[in-house]
Amino acid sequence: MTAAPATTWNIDPAHSAAEFKVKHMMISNVKGKFSGLNGSLSLNEVDPTLSTIEASIPTATLSTADEQRDNHLKSADFFDAEKFPTLTFKSTQVRKVAEGELAVTGELTMHGVTKSVTFAVDGPSRPGTDPWGNQRIGLSATTKINRKDFGLTWNAALESGGVLVGEEVAITLDVQFIKA
Repeated sequence: MTAAPATTWNIDPAHSAAEFKVKHMMISNVKGKFSGLNGSLSLNEVDPTLSTIEASIPTATLSTADEQRDNHLKSADFFDAEKFPTLTFKSTQVRKVAEGELAVTGELTMHGVTKSVTFAVDGPSRPGTDPWGNQRIGLSATTKINRKDFGLTWNAALESGGVLVGEEVAITLDVQFIKA
């Protein structure tokens, strides 16, 4: 049996989201998101382990629904959006975990630091056609990282013990693609 050729799918930024959550004051989670996702998926529908993905996100699009916090997160204390304007991901391995579930490992670059991370991926979905005749697919992906591994080390000690910002960051991606 011959493997199907890969098809190219481009991220639809208007229908895609990159979100994160991190513990605040060791009490509750604060959530944020990035917009303007860009990138493409080279999808082998017969053998998804032969697929690849590359994506980028403009750091300046960060939003937590609080302007003061957003400005602090974009500053040199955290993302340093002026010096490091883009977060990038490039896959290095795709493994099938179960039907409709993949483990996608790749190089995540954030704040000038590149580390290997693995996303648990649900999808891609079956293709659907939008009202304009474009074929679309979607997927969801999650992972957890330690922000200090990427040089995001700013914190403040709390009088009650603990720190203001947790180290573990949960990342969730909901991405829709349009066939090129």
